[in-house]
Amino acid sequence: MKTILVFKTSITKKREVRFVTPFLNKLLTKTDYWNFDLEDCDNILRVETQNAKAITIASLFHHLGFYCEELQ
Repeated sequence: MKTILVFKTSITKKREVRFVTPFLNKLLTKTDYWNFDLEDCDNILRVETQNAKAITIASLFHHLGFYCEELQ
């Protein structure tokens, strides 16, 4: 069963999305799905996953120098 995680991020540009893409793809499995909504004021990252944890994704972004907070 997949879980949907939604995050507020500081990602604002497509080049930033391209930068984090290999890191997200390595963290998630091939059956997981993620996308950014850069038109949203919170620069939303939406992740559909079976195994990844929100804290792991947020920590990855913080390590890469970006803000990332799970929305409840």
